[in-house]
Amino acid sequence: MSNTSTTSAGRASQQAELLRRREKLLGKNTPLFYDQPLHLVRGQGVHLYDVNGHEYLDVYNNVANVGHCHPRVVAALSGQASTLNIHTRYLHEAILDYAENLTSTFADPLSTVMFTCTGSEANDLALRVARHATGAMGIICTRETYHGNTSAVDELATLFRAGEAVGAHVKSVPFPDGYRPEGGLQDQELCDAYLRSIDQAIAEFQQEGIGFAGVLICPIFANEAVPNVPAGYLNGVAERVQAHNGLLIFDEVQSGFGRTGQLWGYEYVGVQPDIVTLGKPMGNGHPIAAVVASSELVNAFRSDVMYFNTFGGNPVSCAVAQAVLDVIEDEQLVSNARDVGHYLRSGLQDLQQVHEVMGDVRGPGLFLGVELVSDRQAKQPATQLAAQVINTMKAKRVLISKIGPFDNVLKIRPPIVFSKNNADQLLDTLDEVLTELVKQGGIS
Repeated sequence: MSNTSTTSAGRASQQAELLRRREKLLGKNTPLFYDQPLHLVRGQGVHLYDVNGHEYLDVYNNVANVGHCHPRVVAALSGQASTLNIHTRYLHEAILDYAENLTSTFADPLSTVMFTCTGSEANDLALRVARHATGAMGIICTRETYHGNTSAVDELATLFRAGEAVGAHVKSVPFPDGYRPEGGLQDQELCDAYLRSIDQAIAEFQQEGIGFAGVLICPIFANEAVPNVPAGYLNGVAERVQAHNGLLIFDEVQSGFGRTGQLWGYEYVGVQPDIVTLGKPMGNGHPIAAVVASSELVNAFRSDVMYFNTFGGNPVSCAVAQAVLDVIEDEQLVSNARDVGHYLRSGLQDLQQVHEVMGDVRGPGLFLGVELVSDRQAKQPATQLAAQVINTMKAKRVLISKIGPFDNVLKIRPPIVFSKNNADQLLDTLDEVLTELVKQGGIS
């Protein structure tokens, strides 16, 4: 046997042993990406490196929003960690400085912040605030969503339950889909149809004596595969929420921190919520998240509820989060997401003219979706092809994922330091992969 073969066999054996240990220690069916999982050991900027030294272009991980291991973020973390790390029930300037700088980026009256460690906690806390403020329990979400994994927000995890919410206090409605519109309707009729489902859910909550507390949605419908939303839909949702004394909660765990080409997703869609939740990219991989709301809402909640979070918003977390905010501003990453996102989307639309399987290209900034279909006219989802694409892309050292009701939408969501050269590599690789797979046949 050659040295190369021996080395390959050794690596395969090492991976098999890691998988065995993982299953034993973390439990069976703990999620992993790709048919052949990656063993990553290092990250830098928009690149990840595996145990064999191979470099991958990361077009998926929005947690490292300003790039993997950004030196300013790493320095902020290590600097504060070497000085003091303690829970938040002491006075500390770093916590207040960051809170001040963060809330200054929001429009009034979004002026007060409550820190948590994860987006799940932030959404859970937002539900508590909404229910406290309204005295009602009913929450509306969409049928293809996910907002975290605490007991409360798990009731809204319709993405994993064929569109169904769990429990009497949550109702799910169709997400606004311009590609596969409900009833084949268009324009205002389509918008009105989706809004009627909101009206119906609110009415049912009232009839059942549960009452209506609010709506929790992502402003760009990230988990719903960033659909093209009918004009006027989100404004219509906001009007209905206000008319029924509920609260509009925007989950900006994925849409925030420059992702859309605006700092906040609510700015991109032009609708201001009552509560915003933050997470994932807030600490560039360090666990920090938050709820941002008016001082009136937060103070009323705190007057009745003894809420605290031991690690949420500790000095190290706030130092890291401040560095992230500074990098976004100093490196002009919001405009980069807008400009490179436009360049990438145009490139994908050019590929769409070549590849019939690309049924739709959509999304804001550097959060794009490419819907794969086996028949453009019928819009038949090409679910198997999507799985083949992401695995073949990975074999060619480009990492993307897939999402959507049919698991057939390529999910493109790189760090917002992504460049036009990076976009060209993605486009060239996708072109090559689609050409290869279509030639092989069996698209479905």
